[in-house]
Amino acid sequence: MEYIGNYIMAVIEMGGILSPLLFIVFHLIRPLFFLPVVFICVSGGILYGPVGGTIYSIIGMTLSSILFYRLANRMPKKMDRLVCLKQKLLGKHAELNTSQVAVLRLVPFIHFHLLSLCLMEVATGMKEYTKSSLLSTIPLAVVYTCIGGWISNLSPIHIIIFLIALLPMLYLLRSKEVIIKWKDFFQVST
Repeated sequence: MEYIGNYIMAVIEMGGILSPLLFIVFHLIRPLFFLPVVFICVSGGILYGPVGGTIYSIIGMTLSSILFYRLANRMPKKMDRLVCLKQKLLGKHAELNTSQVAVLRLVPFIHFHLLSLCLMEVATGMKEYTKSSLLSTIPLAVVYTCIGGWISNLSPIHIIIFLIALLPMLYLLRSKEVIIKWKDFFQVST
């Protein structure tokens, strides 16, 4: 999937005037390739800079949310499965408002459309859902597109220094597992 994402980004770079349109369409087809929203936003910052990438990402994510709303209303069985998943993860009575969803969208490990479902549950109609979706995508687009813009301005030496600085973090945050042998765990007392 990473190769597909890199290939599509290369096509977008070569797209010329249609490049922003291709980038927005890539936001719409992103779920088909199981790519995280953060990857697309960072790529937008690298390709278009912080301002352009933010605008295109906001448009793309809002259109993606609208498409999700339309498809969710046409597929009730899939919607019921998604509601069950939401209830397992967040609880049966959890209702999140737009501000809470905006903050949760900054966490890259929370599914984008699961949070869109939370917006659907509190919205009274399509217009309110679209407004809430637009407002909740702005912080996500700004933060991660600026990160992409920052990365694109680094020289190769700075990127190497940054990656070397990350190595101790990888070591410190590794999975710490202790293996105890069966004999040591169940010592026989004599």
